Amino acid sequence: MNLDRYTVNWNYPTNVKCGVGRVRDLPQLARSLGIKKPLLITDPGLATLSPVLSTLTLLDGADLHAGLFHQIKGNPTGKNVADGVQAYSEGGYDGIIALGGGSALDAAKAVAMMVGQSGPLWDYVDEGDNWLRIKTEGMAPLIAIPTTAGTGSEVGRASVITHEAEHAKKIIFHPRMLPAIVILDPVLSTGLPAKLTAATGMDALSHSLEAYCSPFYHPMGSGIALEGMQLVREWLPRAVAEGTDLEARMQMLVASSMGATAFQRGLGAMHALAHPLGARFDAHHGMLNAILMPYVLKANQAAIDERITAAARYLGLPNPSFAAFLDWILRLREEVGIPHTLKSIGLDESCLETIGAEAVADGSHGTNPIPFTPQQYRNICAAALDGLL
Repeated sequence: MNLDRYTVNWNYPTNVKCGVGRVRDLPQLARSLGIKKPLLITDPGLATLSPVLSTLTLLDGADLHAGLFHQIKGNPTGKNVADGVQAYSEGGYDGIIALGGGSALDAAKAVAMMVGQSGPLWDYVDEGDNWLRIKTEGMAPLIAIPTTAGTGSEVGRASVITHEAEHAKKIIFHPRMLPAIVILDPVLSTGLPAKLTAATGMDALSHSLEAYCSPFYHPMGSGIALEGMQLVREWLPRAVAEGTDLEARMQMLVASSMGATAFQRGLGAMHALAHPLGARFDAHHGMLNAILMPYVLKANQAAIDERITAAARYLGLPNPSFAAFLDWILRLREEVGIPHTLKSIGLDESCLETIGAEAVADGSHGTNPIPFTPQQYRNICAAALDGLL
Protein backbone atom coordinates (compact mmCIF):
# COMPACT_ATOMS: atom_id res chain seq x y z
CA MET A 1 0.00 0.00 0.00
CA ASN A 2 1.54 3.29 -1.15
CA LEU A 3 0.40 6.14 1.08
CA ASP A 4 2.66 8.76 -0.53
CA ARG A 5 -0.17 9.87 -2.81
CA TYR A 6 -2.01 11.14 0.27
CA THR A 7 0.83 13.51 1.19
CA VAL A 8 -0.47 16.83 -0.09
CA ASN A 9 -0.92 20.48 0.86
CA TRP A 10 -3.87 22.65 0.00
CA ASN A 11 -4.65 26.22 0.91
CA TYR A 12 -8.44 26.54 0.68
CA PRO A 13 -9.89 27.67 2.97
CA THR A 14 -6.87 27.18 5.26
CA ASN A 15 -3.38 25.73 5.00
CA VAL A 16 -3.89 21.97 5.32
CA LYS A 17 -1.01 19.51 5.55
CA CYS A 18 -2.22 16.02 4.79
CA GLY A 19 -0.30 12.74 5.03
CA VAL A 20 1.34 10.07 7.15
CA GLY A 21 3.89 11.58 9.53
CA ARG A 22 3.03 15.19 8.75
CA VAL A 23 2.85 15.99 12.47
CA ARG A 24 6.67 16.06 12.35
CA ASP A 25 6.34 19.40 10.53
CA LEU A 26 4.68 20.95 13.58
CA PRO A 27 7.69 22.86 15.02
CA GLN A 28 8.45 24.48 11.67
CA LEU A 29 4.79 25.32 11.11
CA ALA A 30 4.46 26.82 14.60
CA ARG A 31 7.44 29.07 14.00
CA SER A 32 5.96 30.18 10.68
CA LEU A 33 3.09 31.70 12.71
CA GLY A 34 5.48 33.35 15.16
CA ILE A 35 4.70 30.85 17.92
CA LYS A 36 7.57 30.36 20.36
CA LYS A 37 5.72 29.10 23.42
CA PRO A 38 2.49 27.23 22.53
CA LEU A 39 -0.28 25.99 24.78
CA LEU A 40 -1.34 22.50 23.71
CA ILE A 41 -5.07 22.02 24.30
CA THR A 42 -6.35 18.46 24.22
CA ASP A 43 -9.02 16.07 25.48
CA PRO A 44 -8.52 14.74 29.04
CA GLY A 45 -8.51 11.16 27.75
CA LEU A 46 -5.55 11.95 25.49
CA ALA A 47 -3.46 13.90 27.98
CA THR A 48 -1.31 10.92 29.02
CA LEU A 49 -1.40 9.00 25.73
CA SER A 50 1.06 8.76 22.86
CA PRO A 51 -0.38 11.39 20.49
CA VAL A 52 -0.02 14.10 23.13
CA LEU A 53 3.17 12.85 24.77
CA SER A 54 4.97 12.41 21.46
CA THR A 55 3.83 15.85 20.30
CA LEU A 56 5.08 17.47 23.51
CA THR A 57 8.42 15.67 23.07
CA LEU A 58 8.59 16.84 19.45
CA LEU A 59 7.99 20.46 20.47
CA ASP A 60 10.40 20.27 23.41
CA GLY A 61 13.13 18.92 21.13
CA ALA A 62 12.67 21.94 18.91
CA ASP A 63 12.93 24.37 21.89
CA LEU A 64 9.21 25.10 21.73
CA HIS A 65 8.37 24.31 25.33
CA ALA A 66 4.62 23.80 25.30
CA GLY A 67 2.20 23.91 28.18
CA LEU A 68 -0.70 21.50 28.44
CA PHE A 69 -4.38 22.21 29.12
CA HIS A 70 -6.96 19.42 29.16
CA GLN A 71 -9.78 20.46 31.52
CA ILE A 72 -12.43 19.98 28.84
CA LYS A 73 -15.73 18.10 28.98
CA GLY A 74 -17.01 15.95 26.13
CA ASN A 75 -19.40 18.81 25.41
CA PRO A 76 -17.11 21.78 26.22
CA THR A 77 -18.56 24.45 28.48
CA GLY A 78 -18.11 28.15 28.99
CA LYS A 79 -16.14 27.40 32.16
CA ASN A 80 -13.79 25.15 30.18
CA VAL A 81 -13.10 28.05 27.83
CA ALA A 82 -12.60 30.52 30.69
CA ASP A 83 -10.18 28.12 32.39
CA GLY A 84 -8.27 27.75 29.14
CA VAL A 85 -7.99 31.52 28.74
CA GLN A 86 -6.69 31.79 32.30
CA ALA A 87 -4.10 29.06 31.66
CA TYR A 88 -2.98 30.80 28.45
CA SER A 89 -2.60 34.19 30.15
CA GLU A 90 -0.89 32.94 33.31
CA GLY A 91 1.56 30.82 31.32
CA GLY A 92 2.63 33.62 29.01
CA TYR A 93 1.88 31.60 25.88
CA ASP A 94 1.86 33.08 22.39
CA GLY A 95 -0.09 30.53 20.37
CA ILE A 96 -2.33 27.47 20.62
CA ILE A 97 -2.04 23.95 19.25
CA ALA A 98 -5.34 22.07 19.35
CA LEU A 99 -4.85 18.29 19.30
CA GLY A 100 -7.73 15.88 19.78
CA GLY A 101 -11.36 15.36 18.90
CA GLY A 102 -14.06 17.90 18.24
CA SER A 103 -14.32 18.85 21.92
CA ALA A 104 -10.66 19.87 22.15
CA LEU A 105 -10.74 21.65 18.81
CA ASP A 106 -13.92 23.60 19.59
CA ALA A 107 -12.63 24.59 23.02
CA ALA A 108 -9.22 25.59 21.64
CA LYS A 109 -10.77 27.74 18.91
CA ALA A 110 -12.88 29.54 21.52
CA VAL A 111 -9.86 30.02 23.80
CA ALA A 112 -7.77 31.38 20.91
CA MET A 113 -10.52 33.89 20.18
CA MET A 114 -11.24 34.83 23.80
CA VAL A 115 -7.64 35.62 24.81
CA GLY A 116 -8.04 38.83 22.80
CA GLN A 117 -11.46 39.88 24.11
CA SER A 118 -12.61 41.88 27.10
CA GLY A 119 -16.27 40.79 27.21
CA PRO A 120 -17.76 37.47 28.34
CA LEU A 121 -17.94 34.55 25.90
CA TRP A 122 -21.71 34.77 25.51
CA ASP A 123 -21.41 38.30 24.07
CA TYR A 124 -20.14 36.63 20.91
CA VAL A 125 -22.87 34.05 20.32
CA ASP A 126 -23.66 33.78 16.61
CA GLU A 127 -26.75 35.98 16.60
CA GLY A 128 -27.24 39.09 14.50
CA ASP A 129 -23.98 41.00 14.14
CA ASN A 130 -22.44 39.86 17.44
CA TRP A 131 -19.39 38.61 15.57
CA LEU A 132 -18.52 42.21 14.71
CA ARG A 133 -17.80 42.80 18.41
CA ILE A 134 -14.80 40.46 18.28
CA LYS A 135 -11.40 42.17 18.25
CA THR A 136 -9.18 40.14 15.94
CA GLU A 137 -5.84 41.77 16.76
CA GLY A 138 -5.52 39.96 20.09
CA MET A 139 -6.59 36.49 18.94
CA ALA A 140 -3.98 33.77 19.35
CA PRO A 141 -2.54 31.99 16.28
CA LEU A 142 -3.93 28.47 16.09
CA ILE A 143 -2.86 25.12 14.63
CA ALA A 144 -5.43 22.30 14.64
CA ILE A 145 -4.56 18.59 14.59
CA PRO A 146 -7.60 16.29 14.72
CA THR A 147 -7.23 12.81 16.17
CA THR A 148 -10.81 11.82 15.31
CA ALA A 149 -12.61 11.88 11.97
CA GLY A 150 -16.01 13.38 12.66
CA THR A 151 -16.67 16.99 13.55
CA GLY A 152 -14.36 18.58 10.98
CA SER A 153 -13.93 21.42 13.47
CA GLU A 154 -10.40 21.92 12.14
CA VAL A 155 -11.80 23.56 8.99
CA GLY A 156 -14.66 25.42 10.69
CA ARG A 157 -15.07 29.07 11.65
CA ALA A 158 -17.08 28.45 14.80
CA SER A 159 -17.16 26.61 18.11
CA VAL A 160 -20.10 24.88 19.76
CA ILE A 161 -19.96 25.57 23.51
CA THR A 162 -22.46 24.52 26.18
CA HIS A 163 -24.02 27.28 28.29
CA GLU A 164 -24.40 25.31 31.50
CA ALA A 165 -26.90 27.63 33.18
CA GLU A 166 -29.23 27.45 30.17
CA HIS A 167 -28.54 23.77 29.36
CA ALA A 168 -28.10 24.86 25.75
CA LYS A 169 -25.38 24.70 23.13
CA LYS A 170 -24.31 28.05 21.69
CA ILE A 171 -22.41 28.73 18.49
CA ILE A 172 -19.54 31.22 18.74
CA PHE A 173 -18.54 32.47 15.30
CA HIS A 174 -15.94 34.59 13.58
CA PRO A 175 -14.14 34.04 10.24
CA ARG A 176 -10.80 34.38 12.03
CA MET A 177 -11.62 31.42 14.28
CA LEU A 178 -10.64 29.24 11.33
CA PRO A 179 -7.28 27.65 12.27
CA ALA A 180 -4.35 29.05 10.32
CA ILE A 181 -2.84 25.60 9.77
CA VAL A 182 -4.33 22.10 9.91
CA ILE A 183 -2.42 18.82 10.06
CA LEU A 184 -4.26 15.66 8.98
CA ASP A 185 -1.99 12.80 10.06
CA PRO A 186 -3.73 9.39 10.24
CA VAL A 187 -1.09 7.97 12.58
CA LEU A 188 -2.55 10.09 15.38
CA SER A 189 -5.99 8.52 15.04
CA THR A 190 -4.98 4.86 15.02
CA GLY A 191 -5.54 4.47 18.77
CA LEU A 192 -9.15 5.61 18.68
CA PRO A 193 -11.43 2.80 19.96
CA ALA A 194 -13.84 1.21 17.48
CA LYS A 195 -16.92 2.64 19.22
CA LEU A 196 -15.64 6.21 18.96
CA THR A 197 -14.39 5.62 15.42
CA ALA A 198 -17.93 4.60 14.48
CA ALA A 199 -19.68 7.48 16.26
CA THR A 200 -17.33 10.14 14.93
CA GLY A 201 -17.42 8.65 11.44
CA MET A 202 -21.21 8.75 11.43
CA ASP A 203 -20.98 12.37 12.55
CA ALA A 204 -18.90 13.09 9.44
CA LEU A 205 -21.60 11.38 7.39
CA SER A 206 -24.33 13.46 9.05
CA HIS A 207 -22.54 16.66 8.04
CA SER A 208 -22.28 15.68 4.39
CA LEU A 209 -25.80 14.25 4.33
CA GLU A 210 -27.51 17.22 5.93
CA ALA A 211 -25.50 19.67 3.84
CA TYR A 212 -26.51 17.79 0.70
CA CYS A 213 -30.19 17.95 1.69
CA SER A 214 -30.13 21.64 2.62
CA PRO A 215 -32.43 23.83 0.51
CA PHE A 216 -29.69 26.46 0.20
CA TYR A 217 -27.99 26.80 -3.19
CA HIS A 218 -24.30 25.96 -3.14
CA PRO A 219 -23.33 23.58 -5.96
CA MET A 220 -19.74 23.13 -4.77
CA GLY A 221 -21.06 22.22 -1.33
CA SER A 222 -23.34 19.61 -2.90
CA GLY A 223 -20.47 18.02 -4.80
CA ILE A 224 -18.20 17.94 -1.76
CA ALA A 225 -21.01 16.43 0.30
CA LEU A 226 -21.59 13.63 -2.20
CA GLU A 227 -17.93 12.65 -2.25
CA GLY A 228 -17.78 12.91 1.55
CA MET A 229 -20.61 10.37 1.78
CA GLN A 230 -18.86 8.11 -0.70
CA LEU A 231 -15.66 8.14 1.36
CA VAL A 232 -17.59 7.22 4.52
CA ARG A 233 -19.36 4.41 2.69
CA GLU A 234 -16.09 2.93 1.49
CA TRP A 235 -13.77 3.53 4.43
CA LEU A 236 -15.65 3.78 7.74
CA PRO A 237 -16.28 0.02 8.08
CA ARG A 238 -12.57 -0.61 7.47
CA ALA A 239 -11.51 2.02 10.01
CA VAL A 240 -13.83 0.48 12.62
CA ALA A 241 -12.80 -3.10 11.88
CA GLU A 242 -9.05 -2.40 11.78
CA GLY A 243 -8.02 0.69 13.70
CA THR A 244 -4.43 0.63 12.45
CA ASP A 245 -5.44 0.76 8.77
CA LEU A 246 -3.68 4.01 7.85
CA GLU A 247 -5.38 4.34 4.49
CA ALA A 248 -8.83 4.02 6.05
CA ARG A 249 -7.89 6.50 8.78
CA MET A 250 -6.53 8.96 6.20
CA GLN A 251 -9.63 8.77 4.04
CA MET A 252 -11.90 9.28 7.05
CA LEU A 253 -9.95 12.36 8.13
CA VAL A 254 -10.49 13.73 4.64
CA ALA A 255 -14.20 12.78 4.73
CA SER A 256 -14.53 14.63 8.04
CA SER A 257 -12.95 17.81 6.67
CA MET A 258 -15.09 17.55 3.55
CA GLY A 259 -18.27 17.25 5.61
CA ALA A 260 -17.44 20.36 7.62
CA THR A 261 -16.62 22.23 4.42
CA ALA A 262 -19.88 21.12 2.79
CA PHE A 263 -22.06 22.24 5.68
CA GLN A 264 -21.48 25.84 4.76
CA ARG A 265 -24.74 24.96 2.95
CA GLY A 266 -26.34 24.41 6.34
CA LEU A 267 -27.30 21.41 8.47
CA GLY A 268 -30.76 20.26 9.56
CA ALA A 269 -33.00 18.43 11.99
CA MET A 270 -30.38 15.86 13.07
CA HIS A 271 -28.27 18.66 14.52
CA ALA A 272 -31.26 20.71 15.66
CA LEU A 273 -32.16 17.74 17.88
CA ALA A 274 -28.63 16.57 18.73
CA HIS A 275 -27.50 19.94 20.06
CA PRO A 276 -30.13 20.32 22.82
CA LEU A 277 -30.07 16.60 23.62
CA GLY A 278 -26.29 16.73 23.99
CA ALA A 279 -26.47 19.80 26.20
CA ARG A 280 -29.10 18.31 28.53
CA PHE A 281 -27.86 14.71 28.69
CA ASP A 282 -24.13 15.28 28.05
CA ALA A 283 -24.37 12.59 25.36
CA HIS A 284 -21.81 12.12 22.56
CA HIS A 285 -22.70 14.40 19.67
CA GLY A 286 -21.71 11.97 16.91
CA MET A 287 -23.63 9.12 18.54
CA LEU A 288 -26.76 11.27 18.77
CA ASN A 289 -26.55 12.17 15.07
CA ALA A 290 -25.93 8.54 14.16
CA ILE A 291 -29.02 7.34 16.03
CA LEU A 292 -31.25 10.18 14.84
CA MET A 293 -30.19 9.88 11.19
CA PRO A 294 -32.76 7.43 9.76
CA TYR A 295 -35.65 8.96 11.72
CA VAL A 296 -34.86 12.45 10.40
CA LEU A 297 -34.38 11.11 6.87
CA LYS A 298 -37.80 9.46 6.99
CA ALA A 299 -39.43 12.64 8.33
CA ASN A 300 -37.83 14.68 5.55
CA GLN A 301 -38.64 12.19 2.77
CA ALA A 302 -41.33 14.26 1.05
CA ALA A 303 -38.84 17.08 0.44
CA ILE A 304 -35.69 15.10 -0.35
CA ASP A 305 -36.85 11.95 -2.17
CA GLU A 306 -35.45 13.03 -5.53
CA ARG A 307 -32.13 14.28 -4.13
CA ILE A 308 -31.60 11.17 -2.03
CA THR A 309 -32.35 8.97 -5.06
CA ALA A 310 -29.63 10.87 -6.94
CA ALA A 311 -27.24 10.33 -4.02
CA ALA A 312 -28.05 6.61 -4.00
CA ARG A 313 -27.18 6.53 -7.68
CA TYR A 314 -23.86 8.34 -7.05
CA LEU A 315 -22.99 5.90 -4.26
CA GLY A 316 -23.65 2.96 -6.57
CA LEU A 317 -26.41 1.47 -4.43
CA PRO A 318 -28.49 -1.29 -6.08
CA ASN A 319 -31.88 -0.10 -7.36
CA PRO A 320 -31.15 3.52 -6.38
CA SER A 321 -34.04 5.10 -4.51
CA PHE A 322 -34.86 6.70 -1.17
CA ALA A 323 -35.60 3.24 0.21
CA ALA A 324 -32.23 1.92 -0.97
CA PHE A 325 -30.43 4.85 0.65
CA LEU A 326 -32.29 4.43 3.95
CA ASP A 327 -31.53 0.71 3.92
CA TRP A 328 -27.83 1.49 3.38
CA ILE A 329 -27.84 3.83 6.40
CA LEU A 330 -29.45 1.16 8.58
CA ARG A 331 -27.01 -1.53 7.41
CA LEU A 332 -24.01 0.77 7.89
CA ARG A 333 -25.10 1.61 11.43
CA GLU A 334 -25.50 -2.05 12.26
CA GLU A 335 -22.13 -2.93 10.72
CA VAL A 336 -20.22 -0.36 12.77
CA GLY A 337 -22.14 -0.97 16.00
CA ILE A 338 -24.44 2.05 16.28
CA PRO A 339 -27.51 1.32 18.45
CA HIS A 340 -30.98 1.83 17.01
CA THR A 341 -32.61 3.84 19.82
CA LEU A 342 -31.91 6.85 22.03
CA LYS A 343 -33.01 4.81 25.06
CA SER A 344 -30.05 2.49 24.50
CA ILE A 345 -27.66 5.36 25.35
CA GLY A 346 -29.53 6.43 28.47
CA LEU A 347 -32.09 8.96 27.25
CA ASP A 348 -35.69 8.74 28.40
CA GLU A 349 -39.08 10.40 27.85
CA SER A 350 -38.05 13.43 29.91
CA CYS A 351 -36.23 14.69 26.83
CA LEU A 352 -39.58 15.13 25.07
CA GLU A 353 -40.79 17.87 27.44
CA THR A 354 -38.86 20.73 25.86
CA ILE A 355 -37.13 19.22 22.84
CA GLY A 356 -39.56 20.64 20.27
CA ALA A 357 -39.05 24.26 21.27
CA GLU A 358 -35.31 23.78 21.74
CA ALA A 359 -34.91 22.21 18.29
CA VAL A 360 -36.81 25.05 16.59
CA ALA A 361 -34.58 27.55 18.40
CA ASP A 362 -31.39 25.80 17.23
CA GLY A 363 -29.52 27.39 14.33
CA SER A 364 -29.58 24.16 12.33
CA HIS A 365 -33.38 24.21 12.16
CA GLY A 366 -33.40 26.99 9.59
CA THR A 367 -31.75 24.90 6.88
CA ASN A 368 -33.73 21.69 7.32
CA PRO A 369 -35.59 20.80 4.09
CA ILE A 370 -38.91 20.99 5.97
CA PRO A 371 -39.55 23.68 8.62
CA PHE A 372 -40.69 21.25 11.30
CA THR A 373 -42.94 22.43 14.11
CA PRO A 374 -42.08 21.76 17.77
CA GLN A 375 -44.59 18.89 17.73
CA GLN A 376 -42.97 17.32 14.67
CA TYR A 377 -39.55 17.48 16.33
CA ARG A 378 -41.07 15.88 19.42
CA ASN A 379 -42.51 13.10 17.26
CA ILE A 380 -39.13 12.42 15.62
CA CYS A 381 -37.43 12.26 19.01
CA ALA A 382 -40.15 9.96 20.38
CA ALA A 383 -39.70 7.63 17.42
CA ALA A 384 -35.92 7.56 17.97
CA LEU A 385 -36.38 6.80 21.66
CA ASP A 386 -38.32 3.61 20.89
CA GLY A 387 -36.93 2.66 17.48
CA LEU A 388 -40.18 3.26 15.57
CA LEU A 389 -39.07 3.87 12.02
